[in-house]
Amino acid sequence: MNYKFKLLKIHCAGCALALEQNLNGLEGVKAEINFVTKIIKLEIETEKPEETLEIVKKAIHDFDHSIEIADFEDEEDAEKKEKKEKIADAIRLGIALVIMICNIFVPIKWLQITIFALDYLLVSYKVLISAAINIAHKKIFDENFLMTIASIGAFIIQEYAEAICVMLLFGIGEILEDLAVGKSRKTIKSLLEIKQPYANLVDGDSEVKVALSDIKIGDIIRVKPGERVPLDGVIENGTSYLDMSALTGETKEKIVQAGDEVLSGSINGASVLTVKVTKLEAESTVSKIIALVEEATESKAKSEKFISRFSKIYTPTVIVLALILMFIPPIFSGYANFATFAYRACCFLVVSCPCALVISVPLSYFAGIGAFARLGIMVKGANYVDVLAKVDAVVFDKTGTLTEGNFEISEIYAAGEHTKEEILEVTAYAESFSNHRIAKSVLKAYKEETNKEINNAWINDYTEIAGMGVKANIFMQDVLVGNAKHLSSNGINMIEVQKSGTVLYVSIAGEYAGYVVIEDIVKKDSEKAIKDLKALGIKDISMCTGDEENVAKAISSKIGLTNAYASLLPEDKVDVIVSKVQEGKTVAFVGDGINDAPSLANSNVGIAMGGLGSDVAVQASDVVIMTDEPSKVAVAIKKAKKTKRIVLENIFGSIGIKVAILALIAFGFSGMWLAVFADVGVSLIAILNSLRAMLK
Repeated sequence: MNYKFKLLKIHCAGCALALEQNLNGLEGVKAEINFVTKIIKLEIETEKPEETLEIVKKAIHDFDHSIEIADFEDEEDAEKKEKKEKIADAIRLGIALVIMICNIFVPIKWLQITIFALDYLLVSYKVLISAAINIAHKKIFDENFLMTIASIGAFIIQEYAEAICVMLLFGIGEILEDLAVGKSRKTIKSLLEIKQPYANLVDGDSEVKVALSDIKIGDIIRVKPGERVPLDGVIENGTSYLDMSALTGETKEKIVQAGDEVLSGSINGASVLTVKVTKLEAESTVSKIIALVEEATESKAKSEKFISRFSKIYTPTVIVLALILMFIPPIFSGYANFATFAYRACCFLVVSCPCALVISVPLSYFAGIGAFARLGIMVKGANYVDVLAKVDAVVFDKTGTLTEGNFEISEIYAAGEHTKEEILEVTAYAESFSNHRIAKSVLKAYKEETNKEINNAWINDYTEIAGMGVKANIFMQDVLVGNAKHLSSNGINMIEVQKSGTVLYVSIAGEYAGYVVIEDIVKKDSEKAIKDLKALGIKDISMCTGDEENVAKAISSKIGLTNAYASLLPEDKVDVIVSKVQEGKTVAFVGDGINDAPSLANSNVGIAMGGLGSDVAVQASDVVIMTDEPSKVAVAIKKAKKTKRIVLENIFGSIGIKVAILALIAFGFSGMWLAVFADVGVSLIAILNSLRAMLK
């Protein structure tokens, strides 16, 4: 059984990691906690999952009594309650700060100490209670315990103000951390709030507001100005413009009218639209986008897994060093300076919390994925951000990726006694069973030219040969339509021509009859896409196509590709990608996500172009570019590099600062103030640095 809950009042990233490890130690339980989203996912594989779930809940409470488990429907009320508690904590800390400052000027020593003690209890009672309860549950060396020991140690050696400041800074740091993480959370949450919660169902002459789950395919719904389109469909009546920025990241509005497809999540701008529903709620575009964002924020990159392993070693190591520092050096002085080294050991304990690392690394990926989404690029997980950042070879599919996929006939040649009309008709009949864009363009030209429909009764023995063409009996004659290899392999004598488009050669009754030239339009920003990739230092930029070599060369030279592979079958495209991977390159394959599933699967990272509304694109790829712009590939790689750079800054920066401060403390050059900075301050710096990944 799978469960999903919200974890409230969990303020320490290190604690979240420790709790996850504890729960995974329970029999039949697999837990995954995302501290940034405060979501816990549970997989329970026992005979009585409900009983096991109760054991898990008890284990969470035993780990930290303050953590609350909430269902998603109770989330809003719980978050309001948590917000009020945070405001109360901020007021309490403010009062404690004022008391501490005023108390410095109290002249009577015993009164000053008494006020310091009371102020200490005011500022730290929550931490002290949590530490005591957690110790009772055999949970030692958590953040509450470490801060308690450090502050009490400072109090014992009569550093009263310092003891209070430790707790003050700790509390203020927690509030600031929550604010910073909350900002990132809100960004992702806004991406998930693009779903209209209801639909205006047209029932005869009336209109009823119903839940999306009650809508069926074929139902007619009405979308009013300012409303989001609730479900995918086709416009039955009305003309308007749609704001699709939430889906594609583009601010340009799209004009739509009767017969046009509309996608859920877009906002109707001008007038009422009547829409016929084509997809159920679970299959709608907006549902897929929400699922992508949620899944992406829950997956973990190698850097996150490294931090998980590192934190297991780091905290115990620092605690052991603190004990060594406390007891070993005083031996050589007859314990005369034991208090000094005990103080330094307390400072070590404050530094030992790994929160700066544990929270900042996943937060960097979290913020980066949010920025990707706002750009119209859906990355399925943090692990793919890492791969994108390392890409040094990009392979593009041609049709629908670098080109528009809108084919037009540019030339018809008839050989011997055959006519152009005959060649067009035979080619149209031969391509009538194909769903390929080229075939559709031929059928479109035939219908426009003759105003006739295809009569399937005249087509017999139809066979489509992948990467070659079509073989059939049409009008009681054997017909071949396809590339030059297709005709020559069937013994047809012909002269191959060099054209800038795709050439369909035609054979009728065993004789060469002519050809049809079909050209595709190169996308406006394809040239920019290649230029931007080269600017990122990517030298291997290739195109794979099933078209003839002359077509591939023409497009390659026009947009500046470094390599073009022509006349390829689907398995040949895979061979090209695999060979590059075997050379040690990190390969991104960019295709339409429908015909290129094998290539997407065999590359290091598969990028689906124009995947908006396409189920196959979402399933087959690792990254989905929601528009038809190939230039977004360079944008994705650049953004991934920036996110990865921020992650490394946080890792090495946090470790470096902590190690340096530990050294200063050990040799007596620093005290509790800098120790608190190493804990709270470094966490805040790392968090703020992580938020840079949110910027476009």
